[in-house]
Amino acid sequence: MGSHSCCILILLLSVSSYLSKSESKLTENYYQESCPRFQEIVKNVITEKQLTAPTTAAATIRLFFHDCVVEGCDASLLIASNAFNKAERDAEDNLSLPGDGFDVVIRAKTALELECPNIVSCSDILSAVARDLVTMVGGPYYPVRLGRKDGLVSDASRVPGNLARPNMTMDQIIAYFGSKGFTVQEMVALLGAHTIGFSHCGQFSDRIFNYSKKSDSDPACYPKYAEALRKLCANYKKDETLSAFNDVMTPGKFDNMYYMNLQRGLGLLASDQAMAVDSRTKPFVELYASNQAAFFKDFAKAMEKVSVYKIKTGKKGEVRRRCDAFNTLKT
Repeated sequence: MGSHSCCILILLLSVSSYLSKSESKLTENYYQESCPRFQEIVKNVITEKQLTAPTTAAATIRLFFHDCVVEGCDASLLIASNAFNKAERDAEDNLSLPGDGFDVVIRAKTALELECPNIVSCSDILSAVARDLVTMVGGPYYPVRLGRKDGLVSDASRVPGNLARPNMTMDQIIAYFGSKGFTVQEMVALLGAHTIGFSHCGQFSDRIFNYSKKSDSDPACYPKYAEALRKLCANYKKDETLSAFNDVMTPGKFDNMYYMNLQRGLGLLASDQAMAVDSRTKPFVELYASNQAAFFKDFAKAMEKVSVYKIKTGKKGEVRRRCDAFNTLKT
């Protein structure tokens, strides 16, 4: 997942044990009558986009996480700032979100507006697109229930404190996920999304440059890997776009290689690598490293839960005509 992608995370209470009124209004076939070609149109758009821009899948999953964790899954992150409002996407923690994630949702929305105007919400599109892209690059399929409305608020000031950071300690990360309703195991499963995508050098530079008086690099990092990263990121202070794949072995494939890498000292982010040794997370890293089916099953369940976090239905939201603007200008 891209940049502070440790932020790959999010929330909630178990779908099976708790169903809010909003959640109970969602159905998988929500658009069966009003926009029957919804799934077909989305798949056509994401296939074309992913083939031409292979980083789209990771970018979109990260966009989905960052959206859900702040105001709930309501596409508030897609809103563009204007003279009256600094929107979520312009908060410092969101500035490094890759453009391909925004672009694929906008393309899908444009195609759907031509087919069935004013019917499909941007939040439903983002949830469906994220799932389809996970599947397209080799990950598990999971059901996405539809019927969300788009949020009516997008405020950059609400972002700080709602995203995890790659330099957090394991205590802080576990507490963060816990505050959003996630168990440790769900957290470890969700962070497996780092099996695709990349992180900017600035997110892990403290692990490979001047780590301590005794060592240039973090001793938890495999020495030759650290050396290669130093070469790659040598100029990162002058070029902030320099980055490395989160999974050095199979960067474009959604698989369990991420967990195997952690066991070999090939974790890119400090917060990821720490999971391989912390007694609370190590058993799950070992499980997923040895059993991809178990990882896929748990990741799918966690993503399904994420997709209904703090959703809006009824009059609590709207179906935007454009994903980057509210239907009524906010002043």
